[in-house]
Amino acid sequence: MDSNSVQPGATPGFSAKYFQGDEKMKYEVLFQPLGYTGQFEAGTSLLEAARRTGVFLEAPCGGNGRCGKCKVRLLSMEREWKEKEKEKELLTLEELQAGYRLACCVTIERPLQVEIPQSSRRERQRVMVDGVQRPCLLRPAVSQICVELNKPTLEDAEDDFGRLQKMLQSRLIQSNKRLYIDPLALAELPGSLRRDHGWGAISVTLWKEKEIIAVEAGTGSGLYGAAFDIGTTTIAGYLCDLKDGRVVAQASRVNSQVSYGDDVLSRISAAESAGGLKTLREAVLEDVNTMLEEMALQAKIALSSVSDIVAVCNTVMHHLFLGLSPKAVGVAPFVAALKEAVDVKARDLGLQGVASGCYVHCLPLEAGFVGADNVAALLSERPYMEKKLTLLVDIGTNGEINLSDSNHLYTASCATGPALEGAQIRFGMRAASGAIETVELAEAAAAPQLRVIGGQKPAGICGSGIIDAVAVLFKTGIIKADGTFRKDLQLPRVRRGTDGKWEYVLAWAEESLHGEDIAVTQPDVRAVQLAKAALYAGAKMLLRRCEAGSVERIVLAGAFGSYINKENAMVLGLIPDCDLGQVTAVGNAAGEGAKRALLDREEREEARRVVGKVHFIETAAEKDFQEEFMQAMYLPHKNDLFPHVQHILANIPGAFAKGAML
Repeated sequence: MDSNSVQPGATPGFSAKYFQGDEKMKYEVLFQPLGYTGQFEAGTSLLEAARRTGVFLEAPCGGNGRCGKCKVRLLSMEREWKEKEKEKELLTLEELQAGYRLACCVTIERPLQVEIPQSSRRERQRVMVDGVQRPCLLRPAVSQICVELNKPTLEDAEDDFGRLQKMLQSRLIQSNKRLYIDPLALAELPGSLRRDHGWGAISVTLWKEKEIIAVEAGTGSGLYGAAFDIGTTTIAGYLCDLKDGRVVAQASRVNSQVSYGDDVLSRISAAESAGGLKTLREAVLEDVNTMLEEMALQAKIALSSVSDIVAVCNTVMHHLFLGLSPKAVGVAPFVAALKEAVDVKARDLGLQGVASGCYVHCLPLEAGFVGADNVAALLSERPYMEKKLTLLVDIGTNGEINLSDSNHLYTASCATGPALEGAQIRFGMRAASGAIETVELAEAAAAPQLRVIGGQKPAGICGSGIIDAVAVLFKTGIIKADGTFRKDLQLPRVRRGTDGKWEYVLAWAEESLHGEDIAVTQPDVRAVQLAKAALYAGAKMLLRRCEAGSVERIVLAGAFGSYINKENAMVLGLIPDCDLGQVTAVGNAAGEGAKRALLDREEREEARRVVGKVHFIETAAEKDFQEEFMQAMYLPHKNDLFPHVQHILANIPGAFAKGAML
């Protein structure tokens, strides 16, 4: 018997018994209301047991006892359980008395029945797949040629590959170029030529006109490629017909690694644990394999027709995808194991079912935490070719900012933290069903107008919602420029919470999905301030390098940039002051850049050139960064003038609005 055996989906009757293996005792754990059960060695964390059983719990901090999101209720022997100090800090006394614990703090030492509350379950997240499509030439790295070889005779008994090579060289422009053949493609060659004891035409797939990567009988089943944007939180995939450039299928999913933490530092920490790198790599490879199968089924093609793959990732995800330790990336001077673009066989990575010799091309990294996903966004938007000084921002778990025009190209990474994706927020959640995604408030005394993903009762608030919430609280005078709540307001929604800190109630208990008031707390506002200050201070560092005082154009990339209210983002000082007409959202620019590199192999060379000309700025090492950061903690800023924001506030009814920036 394996050390840990699980039965996903099984619903046996629970029995208080233990299993004894060769070394350690094993205890049965039953997860309700899902009915999943498994037997686990004593000492296994309940969070790890849930992962292995297929129960996906929210754990933005990676199971380090910081976020309090992996809340569960012990249904068996809960009154005998001694809570830990971390749980006392993150759970209320009422919750502890009711048997609630944090899965990351519970180790299995006896049989358990566990209830998973709705708020702790990881729901399917809305993923931004589409981006603004730009014209692109069709020059893929792979091509397909149908040839018919002369049948061997006693007088002409040349080997199959030699015969094929001569035929292909006569068809290619560089006829003297030596061709290589992938070993698995070579194994396909004899059978493809000799069908039913006959002899016929074959379809040959070439990679860069120098290597035969697949051979099949007949005229071929098509030529397809896949592009992936592998992010820390989500993965987007595109299946393209490489003969006409059409996107024939798309897929998206939450990166399965989120169970090990929402941010890149948590992933690095998880990768350093025993077997952690292997576990994380297998998780993301399983995601990509599943998406390949989904897209092939959607497009009604054979998966083996996929002959080329492009992947773009941030630095940490790039390392985990390739099986490289990201440890050195997490400490100064933040050095990657590999920066250059790489071509690796799909089968060597662990991708299954695609063409036998299919390559995966990973675009080059820039520096530090700024990876190939940012390079892909630059490929898609080409801000370095613009006359206007353009700020390209991709706000995610880690924020990347680029400031450029035809004379400049500066890039930086900003530790915005996961607050802007709903983590580190008391009632924060992913952009999934039940998340508050927009908040409107006409005046301080009015009831807030909420829009909830899925149209149901709210269960929490996602990143775009928390930006709206803090912005409207500021615009209506409920919070001041320093982010603190006004304490002189006699409003029922403005109150002290159970922890004694001020908060604003967005939805009353009877209006929420889980029967609990949903509020924006003072620590929530602080988390947003910290995130936005890091981004704005980073932008100021880049403006200094360009010797410019302001930006002329702002491009918001990624899911967050597409869903946030750009006016509210500017009111907070998340982005610099700019004419709102010059602020645009472009969707998944990284995914679009990945597609460009798939459809036009010259874009891969352009990526290399971009990386060569970009100036990476380590913002934390910049002079006065901390001072800029502290000033940017104010809404929208302590000292910088925001004329467009002043105009917005001046047109809001209410005496406080005009003085909101004081």
